[in-house]
Order: sequence, then C-alpha cells, then structure tokens
Amino acid sequence: MKLSVVIVNYNVKFFLEQCLLSVREAAKGIDYEVFVVDNNSVDGSLKMVREKFPEVQIIANDQNFGFSKANNQAIRIAKGEYILLLNPDTVVEQETFAKTIAFMDSHPDAGGLGVKMVDGKGRFLPESKRGLPTPGVAFWKISGLSGIFPKSRLFGRYHLGFLDKDQTNEVQVLSGAFMMMRKSVLDKAGYLDESFFMYGEDIDLSYRIILAGFKNYYFPETRIIHYKGESTKKSSINYVFVFYRAMIIFARKHFSQSNAAMFSFLINLAIWFRASVAIVMRMVKKAFLPLLDAALIFIGMFVLKEYWEILVKSSESGYYPEYYITLIVPSYIFVWMISIYFFGGYDKPLNQLKVLKGIVTGTLLVLVIYALLPETYRFSRALILLGALWAIISTIGARGLLHLSRIKSFRIGSTVDRRFIIVGEKEEAERVLALMRETIPVQGHIGIVHPDASSPRNGGYIGNANQLAEIIMIYSISEIVFCAKNLNPQRIIDMMSSLGSKQVDFKIAPQESLFIIGSNSVHTTGELYGVSVNAITRPENLRSKRILDIIVSIIFLVFFPVMMFLARNPVFLFVNIFRVFAGNLSWVGYCQVGIEEAEAAGYRLPQIRRGVLSQIDALSISDLSADTRMRLNILYARDYKPEKDLEIIFRAIRKTGRNIR
Repeated sequence: MKLSVVIVNYNVKFFLEQCLLSVREAAKGIDYEVFVVDNNSVDGSLKMVREKFPEVQIIANDQNFGFSKANNQAIRIAKGEYILLLNPDTVVEQETFAKTIAFMDSHPDAGGLGVKMVDGKGRFLPESKRGLPTPGVAFWKISGLSGIFPKSRLFGRYHLGFLDKDQTNEVQVLSGAFMMMRKSVLDKAGYLDESFFMYGEDIDLSYRIILAGFKNYYFPETRIIHYKGESTKKSSINYVFVFYRAMIIFARKHFSQSNAAMFSFLINLAIWFRASVAIVMRMVKKAFLPLLDAALIFIGMFVLKEYWEILVKSSESGYYPEYYITLIVPSYIFVWMISIYFFGGYDKPLNQLKVLKGIVTGTLLVLVIYALLPETYRFSRALILLGALWAIISTIGARGLLHLSRIKSFRIGSTVDRRFIIVGEKEEAERVLALMRETIPVQGHIGIVHPDASSPRNGGYIGNANQLAEIIMIYSISEIVFCAKNLNPQRIIDMMSSLGSKQVDFKIAPQESLFIIGSNSVHTTGELYGVSVNAITRPENLRSKRILDIIVSIIFLVFFPVMMFLARNPVFLFVNIFRVFAGNLSWVGYCQVGIEEAEAAGYRLPQIRRGVLSQIDALSISDLSADTRMRLNILYARDYKPEKDLEIIFRAIRKTGRNIR
C-alpha cells in the first residue's frame, strides 16, 4: 500500500466531510487507506463518516486523547509506505497526493514533506515552512523583530521568510496540518511524543526526523486550504498558554540544560506578556466607547454648569455645591449609559437610533427620580434637559466620526451590506441558494457565475469565471460561494489566490452537503451558514431574555405567598428564583431531549442557560418524539421572542417549582 492518511477529528463534522471529499478525489488511482480517529466528538461526526465514507477506517475514542496519541493509534496499524497526518479543517488539491508521493519517491533522503498552505481567503500561511525554535529564534519572535523583518536571515528564521514561498526548499519543521512521512523513517525516529497533548508535537517529530539522518522538505508545487483555527481559537489566551507550554516541553527534551532554562524563561515571559496584552486589549475594546461617551458627556455637563451659573444664576461660580459635579452629574451619566446599553446602543454594528432611544428613556427616568428627591437635591431640570441634549449630540456625533474613520468595529448600520455571487453550474448553484434561503436572509444575492472561463453570458448567468474580477468591481461583491461539485479544489484555490486582493470573503459548498463553510480571517474559525432571522444569540435578544428573567423572578418573589399555591413544589420554586437571579438558570430554555438529536442532524444550537421550563411544558401533549423536540429547539433558537417566554411561563406556571439538577 502506498499511502495511509490519518485524520484526527474533534467536533468538526462539517470540515471533516469536506476534507474527506477532497481526499477521495486526490487519492484516485493510488493504493491508499484513510483513518479517522475521533476523540469523543458529540456533533455526529462518526455517523456522518459511516454513512458517507464507508471506505474510511474509524477509531472511536471514548475521551479526548489529544493530537499525538490519537495519531499514533492509527500509525501503529497503518500499512502505507507513506503516512500523511492531515488536519480535518483542510482541503487538498486533486493532484496533491500524486505530486507529493512522486517527490518522495524521487528523493530517498526525504523523511518528511510539507506543502504550501493558504487560508480561507487564499492567502499564504507562513507556517507552511518553519525553522527550529532555538532560544535565539524564539527571542526574535517574542520580541516582534521577526514580524518587523520577516525576510531577514537573522530575525526571520521562525517562518523562514527569506526562503521563496514558491520554491522547493529544505526546512527544519513541518506543519502538523499536512505532514507526509515515510513509515520506515517513523519506525526509526519514533512516533509522535504523547507528552504533547496539542501543539509542539509536529516540531518535535520534525526534529527527530532530522536527527535520524533524513531531511524535511517544503514542497510548494501543490497547495491545500487550511481553515486555520477551527479546532482551537488561536487568538485565545488558552491557546497562548497551551502552545508555549508545548515549546517548553520541546526545549527540555532537546536542548542542553542551560539553553533549556533560557528558553523556558523566554517562553514564560512571552506567555505572561501575550496573555496580559490580550486581556488589556479585550478590556480596552469593550470599554472604549462607554468611556468615550462618559468623558464627552461629563465635559459637556461641566461646561454647561459653569455657563449656567454665570448667565442664569448671576454667579461667577459656586452656586451649585461641589458634589453636584462629583456625584450628581456622574449619576445622570450612569443612568444614561445604562439606558443606552439596554437599548443596544453599544452593540455592533452601531445603531444611532438605539442611542437616541436610550438617552431619551434615561432622561425620563432621571426626571422621575429627580421629582421624588428632597428639595435640597433638586438642582435644575433645565440642566438635565440641556445635558440630555448634549449627550445626544456628543454620543451620536462621536459615533459618526468613528464611522467615517472606517474602523470596522465602529461601523454604523443595522445590517451588513453583504452582496454575494455563486460560482457553479445553474442546477447546483440553485441548490446552494435554496440551502442558504433556509438559513440566512439572501437579499444580497446578485447572481450565478458559470465555472467555465469560456462560457458565454447567457442561460441565467451574469458572467463566467474569467470575468470574476470585473463582476466583483461592478456589483461591489463582498462574498463568493464556490460549488465544489463543479469546481475542483485546485481551481477554487487558484481563484481565491488571484482574487485575494479584492477584499472578498470566500465560502465553499461541498457536493450533496447541507452546509457551506469558509473562513474570513487567519484568526477566525471556519464559519457555517446557520444564522436565522431573529437568532436567540443576538445581543439584544440575550439582553431581553435576561431582563425578562430578572423581572419574572422579582414578581415571583414579591407574590411568593400566592405562588406557593400555584407551583407544585414551592421549595424548589424558591430555589429556582435565586438560581435565575444568579444567572445559573433561565425560566425558559431548550427541551433537554432533542439537543443531541439536533447536533447529530448538523444543527449547532446556540449556547444559552438551561431553562426551568421549555416549549414542551406549555403544550397539552407531552408524548412528543425526539425529532419533534429537536425541531422545537431549532425554531426557538432561530426566532426568539420575549413574549413567547412569557406565554410559556404563564401556561406552565405550576411547573416552575421543578427540581433542576
């Protein structure tokens, strides 16, 4: 047998299916076998593989053993002359296996081989070729000098930026996303070190291949798409800790004691530095707009107070007590900002109307509270109204200026201006469009582009593949969906690479599949179409649901003497009230029977708090199938309405004392 392909899967069913489809095409004419080692996925991955890929050998683990141990399980029983470790979130070209095997056959000194990788936007991934992370190399990377001088032979050794990405070269480290090796070399150098749970094992094995007397090669004559980050979010703080800790294991294993100590120091320094920067940046991003609002409103209120004292009160200063500025004004600002928050004024994309509603509502609340205060604390309604006017002008004006700055996170608009085209033959393109209509609003659909470059513009097509650049420019296209039935991976990658400078996002619709996947950024996970018209995870819906939970809990608590007779178990009702207050529960959630069925059917239900009640509790029929419960869960997640929660609570009020474990 020539080739054994090993894929370790963990809850990436949709990406795995597309990967296996590309493997099946690339392996035509080759004596091969495929192993899928599943680390206890709960998304229906195994069922999908058994139904659609009967030729695949499955190793089903009952726990997550990590990358190294899972790969070794398959390597030990593999029969191929070459072993290929392949990530599930990859797509290989049709000739990838033929070309890489031919290279290995003609280079007996080659122990391992990596290929050119591109991300979900067709951009070259620098980790396609890497150098050994010695203390010096690690220091240049940690210090940021490798990023400033990527092509330097001194500073750029981590990603070997000085080597031409289009030329075959000897390298030190291969990427675990695509790692082809001779089985005989693995038998000599050893398999993956299982002390690495995830990350670092590819560096360790690459180095041991070199120590065994063989070479590792970077081979750019074929490419793969790597939806980098689907299995783990690489921008997360957890990733920073796991990845750099793996580097420490590597250093202690292969470096001298002094070098390992220096390396460990540098890595620990990097961990805390990167983690601290990540935390600070996250806080700054979230707090920037509220702090800007507060500062602008406060400055305006201070100026208004000074002029009001001079022009109206005929006083140079001191008419109002000092605590007016230090206590009263901040209280006004706090009410306005809380009101803006609850109306969604800080949600992205920004919405000016929500800000206006928030300030108006906050002003009414301030005036009501003002009227209830003792005379000594009532200073001036006029200043409140003038302050509210300034708050409207300053907050809306600031958002307008931020929008003009073209910073994406400060864009104003209620919906994303998303225009997309589908590249494929008409029958398949219409199937894909129908699929999209079931999951997302598709008002932005411009038309279908024929996949053949020479095809004339007729038969319902707006153009052909050769005219994509012009179509993008004329129609201001922001997204392209490729039909994999009509386009092989090589053509898709070619088009993605040639159009990468157009700031267009790409998705791929695999043949006969009910999903479309893609990745808009190196730092974002792959994306699935599954957005609904009024998804429960929209910030305003989550906020409304939480407010409703608190209000209902207050009502239940105030009227508990009555609720004792309405609820079947008043003791657990009392417990549930405080669990909802604490945010551990919601009054309404999913039907617990039906969640696993939804995941197995390919639906990823958004994560929400577990509910005391569900839609089933409001029905007179209790004997419903798991499939019906699954569909009720999906409908609840897709089209959330607070009034529906109220209806469920009212109809099932006797069940609010349920014991939720």
